[in-house]
Amino acid sequence: MMENQQLNKDLILRENLAMQRTTLSNQTTFLAYLRTSMYFLIASFSLSKFWDSKSSFYWQHIFIVISAVIFVWGIINFFYHKRRINKCKKNVGKFKGKIY
Repeated sequence: MMENQQLNKDLILRENLAMQRTTLSNQTTFLAYLRTSMYFLIASFSLSKFWDSKSSFYWQHIFIVISAVIFVWGIINFFYHKRRINKCKKNVGKFKGKIY
């Protein structure tokens, strides 16, 4: 009986550590979306320094829109996965089966 309790504690610890890794991975993914969005924003500002034509004005706005879309998509993705992670946290430690 003592071995089974120790095994369950180890399993709960592993599940908690896996949930923490998943949470950190979600945060890292959001930061990648943020970084990519900022790259597009900086690219839009730097276009005016390279070209003075009317087409650079349009490209600037296209890059700003792309930057905004990536940023909003990153926020939506972050909260969607955060909600799914929190739903899974409820099940940590409730494993009921034979462990070989």
